[in-house]
Amino acid sequence: MDTFEEILYFDHAATTPVAPEVLEAMLPWLQGAFSAGNPSSIHRLGREARAALDGARDSIANLLQADYSEIYFTGSGTEADNLALLGTLWSASPDRNHLVTTSIEHHAILHSAHFLQEHGYTVTTVPVDSQGCVDPEAVRSAITEKTALVSVMHANNEIGTLQPITEIAQIAHERGALFHTDAVQTAGLLPLSIPTLDCDLLSLCAHKMYGAKGVGALFVRQGVKVTPLLHGGSQEREKRAGTENVAAIVGFGRAAELAKETQTQEVPRLTTLRERLLSGLQNSLEGVRLNGHPTLRLPHNVNISVEGVEGATLLMNLDRQGIAASSGSACSSGSIEPSHVLKAIGLPDSLASTGIRFTLGRGTTEQQVDQVVDRFTQIVRRMRRF
Repeated sequence: MDTFEEILYFDHAATTPVAPEVLEAMLPWLQGAFSAGNPSSIHRLGREARAALDGARDSIANLLQADYSEIYFTGSGTEADNLALLGTLWSASPDRNHLVTTSIEHHAILHSAHFLQEHGYTVTTVPVDSQGCVDPEAVRSAITEKTALVSVMHANNEIGTLQPITEIAQIAHERGALFHTDAVQTAGLLPLSIPTLDCDLLSLCAHKMYGAKGVGALFVRQGVKVTPLLHGGSQEREKRAGTENVAAIVGFGRAAELAKETQTQEVPRLTTLRERLLSGLQNSLEGVRLNGHPTLRLPHNVNISVEGVEGATLLMNLDRQGIAASSGSACSSGSIEPSHVLKAIGLPDSLASTGIRFTLGRGTTEQQVDQVVDRFTQIVRRMRRF
């Protein structure tokens, strides 16, 4: 099997590799005496584990310019999204039973919204334009006196389009609704400020920012009521029962510290590499369409549709050539379904099913970008001949 160094890894939006500094921070909590410490225990090892959790909470709060008491750990970004939507709606007064969201949200949001609908809540889904942008005025029109929560993702996980979160949050607050944003794709990549974003709830997770899988977090502004999904012990100040994953949380905290240190340099570097990749693909091949906004997008994201090829075959050929990327399609029961995001921005099935997402990371180099352009070009030309 190829080593990670031999793979052209262009799927950082799916999962980032664990940073060496993060692994180093986690190891003491995975072996020896510290691995036995339960943060709910009152003995020394328990207190050490509790202190480690508090340190990580501080680091994540610092990344977001929030208070550490507003950070609640979860088992994933998906759980954070579920807790934000279900917990907020369940806590709202009976006359506030309406949720507003958008057509391009992550399935953690859309499926939670559907669950709420099945249990008597109403949901309005706001459309987006051809570049995946949400119109704040469309959100304003969707809000009613019954709206408890508006949830709009900070940046789309597939096409990378950034949304005017601050403006939408202000509109929600003017109408007496709370505002949540799924920032899983932006936390750790872009500088985030809770005071600037003006959100009441924000989701993030570790494995999108060089931490380990299996841990996420939800920012909950002081005073906002959220009913827990899990019931048991009093962990996470009674917002999320279950013994905390100390090692992963410690790693999460270290990942947040690293992100804070590197963002200033990484954003312009990744943006330059992103443009090099896109221009290389479009200059080498005809019929390559960029999906999402050309400039208001994540600095590491290139999502394209390619005319004249079949999406699943293209992705498999990329894998055979040592390129790890993602498709905008989901495989279900042996058939390829077009991405709901690409359909929402108006692409026909023929293009929506060929969406390929390349996402770059800290280890990506110019040489790797050029290798991807070269191999991708050869694959598409060969597929178009047959």
